[in-house]
Amino acid sequence: MIKFMPILLALIMGLVSFKFSAWRTAKELKARSTELADPRLTPLIKDMAKALDLPRIRVHIYEIEPVNGLAAPDGKIYLTRGFYERYRQGAVSAEEMASVIAHELGHVALGHSRRRMIDFSGQNALRTALAMILNRFLPGLGAVISGAALSLLMARLSRSDEFEADAYAAALLVKSGIGTAPQKALFEKLSHLTGARGASVPAWLLSHPKTEERIKAIEKLETDWGLTKA
Repeated sequence: MIKFMPILLALIMGLVSFKFSAWRTAKELKARSTELADPRLTPLIKDMAKALDLPRIRVHIYEIEPVNGLAAPDGKIYLTRGFYERYRQGAVSAEEMASVIAHELGHVALGHSRRRMIDFSGQNALRTALAMILNRFLPGLGAVISGAALSLLMARLSRSDEFEADAYAAALLVKSGIGTAPQKALFEKLSHLTGARGASVPAWLLSHPKTEERIKAIEKLETDWGLTKA
């Protein structure tokens, strides 16, 4: 029992880390956000709420500069100030912003937000526990191997979540009368908007799928739904 104590302590620390991270994230979002009120976006959000048979979808502006959309573990949707400003400047259309909201709603509906918080908050503890086990067989290499293995696993899980949220968003956008064209158009803009430079990085190391893969997946859905010809 004693020899397993370090591993048990690492797992306990992971649980404590998750609880603290969730509390800190909720506090940060509440302190630095305000509810969105936009004359062009509001009607689109109402259309999506109607399609989901919801009385209202609350979207908040999170006061940070990076371009991003967020789905908190409590189900609230956030657009960053940096993303919203790109929209106000005309770089992103209202329909394209609606596709971001639909995507984040997908993360909430499919349980990704809460699971992702658990995944990422517990990573350090899992990495430590795995390193302890591997070091018994490969002294000095346990930390390196466990870190690489967990990074690959989390990237794969994240990419899977993104495809699922894309599909959810596509269905919601079609049902809302917005359509998938804005969703695909935004994919083409994301790299420029975020300043991402992932072309030289292997696809399996990226936390998000490649743009062309995401668009191809949406186009397959359109064909399956009879929206376009095969």
